[in-house]
Amino acid sequence: MVTAGTITAVPGIAAGHWTDADAATGCTVMLCGESAVGGVAVRGGSPGTRETDLLDPMRRVDRVHAILLSGGSAFGLAAADGVQRWLEERGIGFETPHGCVPIVPAAILYDLGVGRADVRPDATAGYAAADAASDAPLASGSVGAGTGATVAKGLGPAGVVKGGIGSAYCTLPSGVSVGAAVAVNAWGGIHDHRDGGLIAGPRRDDGTMADPLEIILSGEYPPSDVTMTNTTIGIVATDAGLDKAQANFVASSAHDGLALTIRPCHTMGDGDTLFCVATGHNPSPVNMTAIVAAATHVVALAVIDAVRSAAGLAGIPAVGELNHGIG
Repeated sequence: MVTAGTITAVPGIAAGHWTDADAATGCTVMLCGESAVGGVAVRGGSPGTRETDLLDPMRRVDRVHAILLSGGSAFGLAAADGVQRWLEERGIGFETPHGCVPIVPAAILYDLGVGRADVRPDATAGYAAADAASDAPLASGSVGAGTGATVAKGLGPAGVVKGGIGSAYCTLPSGVSVGAAVAVNAWGGIHDHRDGGLIAGPRRDDGTMADPLEIILSGEYPPSDVTMTNTTIGIVATDAGLDKAQANFVASSAHDGLALTIRPCHTMGDGDTLFCVATGHNPSPVNMTAIVAAATHVVALAVIDAVRSAAGLAGIPAVGELNHGIG
């Protein structure tokens, strides 16, 4: 298996960001043409989504035209209106007797506590992100939907670490491509699943990082801490020819990539959501076990890329700016 590149290396996929660094928010749009099959899996207790019911295999429409990841909490869902307008102007959408209707599922994360809470991605931002989309490598870090993302919140706001958006890609021996883009705004800490090392944990007063699971189990976690300020959202894309049931299965299984790297994951304060989009550009026979394994792999790598690529913002340091040990 070859691992290199970003989600835009998957044939048929283009992606772009809109970023407001001053307000510490943004959105990311993935365009997938007119023939992509979509699926979704929502975990955790605080999701914010649009058009996810349509992706159920029992529903009529079996194609999606773009996926939106956005900051701004529920306000950020408005950015999907701009993506729809961009697609409609180009005649891309589900054909009806009265024109095309672009299908744009979306998910949001909570970043209102970073930067300005009164500035959120809107339709203009969504349009701009769609207009910026290309098949060039997708930028990682404190951009797009990851602009205001933070992680490691177990010791309260003073100890958080900057999150971001990351991407990863691999090619299976069959030639099938699988990529992921993940905006990481998790309550939990971030681990490297390959060696178990802690990458980003809640910061103590002495500058060391705590293991989030240990502070919960030891009772150190403050019970009054606000938890509904999180959520990790992302997209898995493949050029395999999946049907809707298979796309939903891949989206569900790909959450294992979050659980490998984010600890704890899927909390009541996280509305973790992953989409899966299959373009069908590769005619190779579908091997679901291999595709699921690859999806888990690239999601985990995308989480790590998001945090390691992030830059400090609004007074919140990134891991690359910290000289820390484990306390």
